[in-house]
Amino acid sequence: LPEAMAHAIAMPVTGHLAGLLATCDVVALGPGLGQADWGRALFAAARAAGRPLVLDADALNLLAATSGADPLAAGDILTPHLGEAARLLGCKAADVQADRLVAASRLVERWGCVVLLKGAGTIVAAPGRTPRIVAAGNPGMAVGGMGDVLCGLVAALRGQGLDAFEAACLGALLHAAAGDAAAVAGGARGLLPSDLMPWLRRLGNPSHAPQDPRHA
Repeated sequence: LPEAMAHAIAMPVTGHLAGLLATCDVVALGPGLGQADWGRALFAAARAAGRPLVLDADALNLLAATSGADPLAAGDILTPHLGEAARLLGCKAADVQADRLVAASRLVERWGCVVLLKGAGTIVAAPGRTPRIVAAGNPGMAVGGMGDVLCGLVAALRGQGLDAFEAACLGALLHAAAGDAAAVAGGARGLLPSDLMPWLRRLGNPSHAPQDPRHA
């Protein structure tokens, strides 16, 4: 990732990281975080910073390990898959899969924020909002790293000024549409997260986007 800007963060994280977080419009946390001391320290610092959060992967696992007595801010976003949702609810994955709309609503009620429940027909739910279902995406997207792309995409939209619910809805739709376009272009089998990047760029620039990404 030659475009990436990196900041080294050493233990203890409190001083330097607090200043860094204060400059952020939004914090995407979880992919590559881990659940060891370093990851737990970053997770705690991010929650304490009071910046809008987009939580995925190990940030969700660390959140599930808390009591749930301290809900998130209404402008925060959770992006769990089936197993992560089950851990956040303290139930079995089969219980989540049995009624994903109910599970998404329970997650909103428990954590008090926007929930993007990934899967076939991704669901976006939020306090006081009618849930949205994304009728796009394909089985080729069930591969490691796709959720990381979605987390970053939603965070980028949130950082551009969209409210949390709209950022989650638009991010989920763009992500799924880019996956469909990439699958049409090269096949769903063997699809990689990096295959979405050219299509995300086109979809993010309406004058260059195909009318229907599935038939680009």
